[in-house]
Amino acid sequence: MNTTGKTLVTGATGFVGAAVARALIARGERVVLLARKQSPRGNIEGLDAEVAIGDLRDAASLEPAFRGVDKLYHVAADYRFWAPDPNEIIEANRTGVGNIMNAALAAGVSRIVYTSSVATLKLNVEGIPVDETSPARPEQAIGAYKKSKTIAERLVEKMIAERGLPAVIVNPSTPIGPRDIKPTPTGRLIVEAANGRMPGYVDTGLNLVHVEDVAAGHLAAMDKGRIGERYILGGQDAPLGVILSDLAKLVGRKPPRLKIPRGPLFPFAYAAEALAQITKKEPFATVDALRMAKYRMYFSSRKAERELDYSARPYREALADAVEWFREQGMVA
Repeated sequence: MNTTGKTLVTGATGFVGAAVARALIARGERVVLLARKQSPRGNIEGLDAEVAIGDLRDAASLEPAFRGVDKLYHVAADYRFWAPDPNEIIEANRTGVGNIMNAALAAGVSRIVYTSSVATLKLNVEGIPVDETSPARPEQAIGAYKKSKTIAERLVEKMIAERGLPAVIVNPSTPIGPRDIKPTPTGRLIVEAANGRMPGYVDTGLNLVHVEDVAAGHLAAMDKGRIGERYILGGQDAPLGVILSDLAKLVGRKPPRLKIPRGPLFPFAYAAEALAQITKKEPFATVDALRMAKYRMYFSSRKAERELDYSARPYREALADAVEWFREQGMVA
């Protein structure tokens, strides 16, 4: 229990941030939630926490949120695989990290957990699970989101080394579960597949993890993590075809049988992105997603298991919880 000061959480109106905030409140911490004035409050409604209004893009607006704060969980990020201007994603994540970390240093916080992503790690075509020893350079990252998170993680590492930033880095894999309000790109995939709108799939693989296990991993990183180290918070690796079969069983549908090669899908993805430039709505198929699908996105959480006592329940439980929540929201029939 945090008795020395308050704990500030960014991104609590979103998916992972809400799970972290709820876990902190459940163990009796005094929590402050940073939120933009216009952010939807559905995920934090009724929580026993203060709300501080601030914007990560506006450094001056962050200072009041740190009053009485001793610890920081920086979970907020622009989590999109597509934007009309990809630089929006890169600048939002780079600027946001720089501003919040400078504010934390100025406030003299004792410890920070920074939520990075497995997007900052190099994948391999062999499908061998990747660990923390394979950091990527920004130019190796596929797409604006992965590039932005890689740039941001390298910035945090630099601030740790050069300015004594007291930060531990966590790298969640692919969280799923309740309160995915946006939803995230993976949440969208679950919704589309659960509603029978995915007749086929690309042969790739994912590491799925329950969002509440990711939240527990954040708290463990704050309590036990080593400053400057990164910890993968993952669940289980599974081929996309198996995941979709598991999902089909949950909703009483037949799983998609059509395994589609990536090549023929690129013209469709280019067309979808061109249409999205007009509608300004994120396309379901993107060129970067197809490029990523070349790799099986498998990861090892052994370091977190060893050093943080981290553990994750079977991903099928996370899938069931996600479907149940999407049903409650009327997003899955």
